[in-house]
Amino acid sequence: MSSPMAPARLRVGIISAGRVGTALGEALASAGHDVASLTARSPQSRDRAVLRLPRARVLDLPGVVAGSQLLILAVPDTELPGVVDAVAAAGPRPGTIVAHTAGAHGVAILEPLARLGLVTVALHPAMTFVGTSDDTARLASACFGITSADEIGDAIAASLVLEMGGTPVRIAEADRTLYHAALAHGANNLIALVTDALTALTAAITGPAGERSATATVDGPDSGIAQRVLGPLVRASLENVLEMGGDALTGPVARDDTEAVRRHLAALAALPDRHLVDGYRALSARAAVQSGASRELHELLEEHA
Repeated sequence: MSSPMAPARLRVGIISAGRVGTALGEALASAGHDVASLTARSPQSRDRAVLRLPRARVLDLPGVVAGSQLLILAVPDTELPGVVDAVAAAGPRPGTIVAHTAGAHGVAILEPLARLGLVTVALHPAMTFVGTSDDTARLASACFGITSADEIGDAIAASLVLEMGGTPVRIAEADRTLYHAALAHGANNLIALVTDALTALTAAITGPAGERSATATVDGPDSGIAQRVLGPLVRASLENVLEMGGDALTGPVARDDTEAVRRHLAALAALPDRHLVDGYRALSARAAVQSGASRELHELLEEHA
C-alpha cells in the first residue's frame, strides 16, 4: 500500500536478519525499496536471509551502515544500546534514516545518532513473529507503534508503515513503557494463562498423574484433546472481549458464584504445579473487581493469597 507522503525508493540495510528484521525487509522490498545488505549472526539467520531476501548481501555492521539510506535496527531491546553505539562508531552519513523495532523504547535511545544528523524513528510492529514468510503477510493486519522527535520523523515513520501495509499508531515518548507493558500483558501473559489452562485441562482428562488414556474420541486416543477442547472457547472469548470489552465476561466470577470459585481453588491447589492456582486466583481477583463481585468473593480470593 503506497502513501502520497512515501519517501523515495531507499537503499535499506537491516541489523539484523532475525524474525522481525527479515519480515520488515521482505515487506519493504515488496514496496519497491532496495534491501541491499544485512547482518546475520547465526546460521539460521543466514539461511532465512538467503531464502527470503536473496538480493541482500550479508555484511558486517560497518558495511551495512556505509551502504544504507535507511537502517532498520531489528535487535532485542537489551542489545539496542550497544548496537546504537556501534552504528555511531561506524560513521553513518548525516540524513540517513534509522529506525529501531523495540517496543519498550522511543527515540531517546537513538539520541547518539540524532546528534550525528541522522533522522531517528521508532517502528514497533505489534505482532508476534515465528520466522516464516507468514510473518510478512501478518504485517498487513498489524499496527505499528511509532515515535519520532518531530513532524518530519512522524511523516517518514507513518509512510514506511503504510508502505508495508500496516497501520501507524503514534505513541508519545513518555508512554512507550506503558504501551509495551500493555502489549506484553495482553499477548505474552495470555500464553502463560492458556498454558496453565491446558495443564489443568489435561490433568482433568488424563488424571493428575496421567494414569488414564488421553481421551476417547470417534477416532480413538487423541493426545491433543485439551487443545481441541479449549481452542474454540479461547478464540470465541478473545473475539468477544475485543468486540464487547468487559461485558464479554462470563463464568462463575461474573455470576458471583463464590462456591464454584472455592471448589476451583481447591482443585487447582491439588495439582503438582503448586503455582498454577496463583495465576487463577490473581486473574479471578481482577475479574471480580471488573464485574463488581460481592465482598464474600473478594474475601475468598484474598484468603487464598
